[in-house]
Amino acid sequence: MKAVEARALAEKIRGAVRTAVVGRVQAVETILTGLIADGHILIEDLPGLGKTLMAKSFAQALGLEFQRVQFTADLLPHDITGGEILDAAKGGFEFRRGPLFTNVLLADEINRAPPKVQSALLEAMQEHQVTSERSTYPLPQPFLVIATENPIELEGTYPLPEAQIDRFLLRFRVGYPEPEEERTILARRRARKEDSVEVPQVTDAASFRALQLAVESVEIDPSIVGYIVDLVRATRDDPRVEVGASPRGALALQKVSRARALLSGRDFVLPDDVKVFVESALSHRVIVKPEPWIRGVRGEAVARSALERTPVPKAR
Repeated sequence: MKAVEARALAEKIRGAVRTAVVGRVQAVETILTGLIADGHILIEDLPGLGKTLMAKSFAQALGLEFQRVQFTADLLPHDITGGEILDAAKGGFEFRRGPLFTNVLLADEINRAPPKVQSALLEAMQEHQVTSERSTYPLPQPFLVIATENPIELEGTYPLPEAQIDRFLLRFRVGYPEPEEERTILARRRARKEDSVEVPQVTDAASFRALQLAVESVEIDPSIVGYIVDLVRATRDDPRVEVGASPRGALALQKVSRARALLSGRDFVLPDDVKVFVESALSHRVIVKPEPWIRGVRGEAVARSALERTPVPKAR
């Protein structure tokens, strides 16, 4: 798929999602870019801000199969992966697929799941497969996880292991809508006369997969590759940091910058494509030392500092 075609298709996807999602331009763009870059997304924010609506709207617009799992403390691995069931008629065991066998999985309140469930989800996210008993089953392509996490509710939750957080391509917050956007949300609800929203399908799984593969054809200049490396190393050199962003952070920044260039109708990356995603691609890969953390320093501040301190490559 050519860059011009990708830009036109991306605009159709945005338009379809906007029929259900009011405002949230940056959030919609972040999710779209992350999905095109074939990465998982973690949305950390309060309940009721439209996270589920956005995930479902993208799945409908892209023509992808969608499943939602409400994570709870009593969830078991086979509740999401499926398991071996005795089939009396056939005289043997048959594997019944769980909700992981989908294209877009909304993992709602992911930090409520116990460690064994997190381990099963981690395998699915990284290996795109599920292991049950002695057999391994591949997941459909594409397989994308959009997870949500409530940052203020800690009772009955399990902190996500660093290895799993690192598997998310992007992490960001939605935030509250502007007053005018909130008035539009209420007006649209009155006009619909029902809670559900139908999002028009503008593409299918095959075309979406072609859009993902087109990212690999986007050129990236060595100077911009060096810029990405310098940004990642700047997080490691920050005196407030115990552990800086890993090489997976550099790979994530390269992927989303190429995807953003493609969605903008270009087959080459600009420094601005990198700068937009520094915070959402690197902040969750940084572990802040205890003393700065107590003072309120978080990974987002470290990522912003790295962006401010790193020279931008000159245009060539």
